[in-house]
Amino acid sequence: MPKMKGYEAVTKMFEGYGVSHVFMVPAVLRRTMVELGEKTEIKRIHCHGEKSAVYMADGYARASGKPGICMAQVIGALNIAAGLRDPWLAKSPIIAFTGGRDAKTKFRKVYQEIDDVPAFEPVTKFNATVDDVTRFPDMIRQAFRAATTGCPGPVHLQIKGNEGQLDLDEADLDPYVETQFAQVPAFRPYPDPTDLKKALDLLQAAERPIFVAGGGVRASGAGKALVALAEKLGIPVATSLNGKDSIPGNHPLSVGVVGTYSRGSANIAVKEADLVCYIGSETGGMITNFWQCPPLGTEIIQIDILGENIGRNYPLKVGVQSDAKIALEQMGQMADSSAARKRNAWVSRIGEINAGWRKEFEPALNSEQVPSRPERIVNELTKHMPGDAVVVVDTGHGGMWMGGMFDLTNPGQSYMRSAGHLGWAFPAGLGAKAAQPNRPVITFTGDAGFWYHIGELETAVRWKLNSITVVNNNHSGNQSKRGFDRAYGGKQPPRGLELWTYRETNFARVAEEIGAVGIRVEKPGEIGSAIDKALAVKDRPVIIDVTTDIEAMAPLAV
Repeated sequence: MPKMKGYEAVTKMFEGYGVSHVFMVPAVLRRTMVELGEKTEIKRIHCHGEKSAVYMADGYARASGKPGICMAQVIGALNIAAGLRDPWLAKSPIIAFTGGRDAKTKFRKVYQEIDDVPAFEPVTKFNATVDDVTRFPDMIRQAFRAATTGCPGPVHLQIKGNEGQLDLDEADLDPYVETQFAQVPAFRPYPDPTDLKKALDLLQAAERPIFVAGGGVRASGAGKALVALAEKLGIPVATSLNGKDSIPGNHPLSVGVVGTYSRGSANIAVKEADLVCYIGSETGGMITNFWQCPPLGTEIIQIDILGENIGRNYPLKVGVQSDAKIALEQMGQMADSSAARKRNAWVSRIGEINAGWRKEFEPALNSEQVPSRPERIVNELTKHMPGDAVVVVDTGHGGMWMGGMFDLTNPGQSYMRSAGHLGWAFPAGLGAKAAQPNRPVITFTGDAGFWYHIGELETAVRWKLNSITVVNNNHSGNQSKRGFDRAYGGKQPPRGLELWTYRETNFARVAEEIGAVGIRVEKPGEIGSAIDKALAVKDRPVIIDVTTDIEAMAPLAV
């Protein structure tokens, strides 16, 4: 093996795995950073906070399917751990590097010393220390292997030295890479043929079956196979928020997002189904509205890459352990298209349910009210979204408006959402743009979410990350209004507003001051043209600041 420095090995391995960006807060692996900048095309994105560095890496990973890399020195390690909570929940492949303690100074109260490793245990698939330079190659290989196999997820490596100075050491190192683990999915396990046939037989025999596509369908790239099988058998499709881009929202068999942050038509359809087939879903509380939709007792099929997920929350008729794309493609090859005829009435009923939802919300979707209704923003985004766009969405009301009311209209569009952490979307959108520089990236957040990491607007300007961020600006976090009304025992008094409102701020002016493009929208008729104007900008981030009604509340789950 050749003798080389640790930083040389890390750099060669990053290149070999196809890493294009590292999102970090200095100072960490300083000599590696020099090597990356001087010897490679890998971009070193210096962020303003560790959590936003994680969220950028997360957006990068979800948009590209490649592991996102984030880093921080030892004092920022716990902020990295906090940031990993969202990609852990969303099953996103992230590899985090942090500085760590040196054996020579442990327990002597050295500057910034604390044992950070335990904090990473709940939010990683693999959490380890690299204490000798000879371990760089095998531990980096294991990090990529863990992040991309099975159900993807975050990994953490703590490097010896508060800034990871271990990379300065020299040894005989072999920095070979396993390119199989540079992308999700690394493996595609095949289903047991007997289990798969049982599942298909049940689907073909059912009168009112429905597919529910989770994030595993997205990770597997199985959307095309799902739509083909649904069309062949005449079976409608609901999705989770993570699986929303598995089927275009304007497809006649699509009923929308089911569960808590949902579309009413999807919940109605799933409740009326006599057989529900979950694909790539853990059947958690959000996708089932806390296991009310479908109710216990409904016949269930579950297809998942992890055996431990199968049957976790519902008794099953059949469980199939498999990669989602492989299972769906095989069922598509075996399926009898004549079985679709028995579901003509069910498909007709789905059309009625969808039409009922459209009729109910059409006034809000096309509202001319001033300040604007968020539903109108969402509808304009549906109409003006390019066919190859990457859509990035925050949680809270933003997730509810977009999850329930925004429609993807083209199979080439992608959709990514926060798994529960407000403020994730803006930096995640920047990471997505880094991963997909030739695709438009449109982020939707509220002012409450935008405030979290607004400093990263400077990062976006500095690196010419040309994302578009639409801010639903009602100078509040008004999702909290209902909760504080309850806490006050009815309607809250004026002082209650201090718990969830902010100063009115013109984010377009803030954006212009930092060097981005700012567009202020104060009338609903201006939203569409603002989106078109933003799409024409090619070298700077764009903030579209839309003033909206503080009283507008997202509908609760049906």
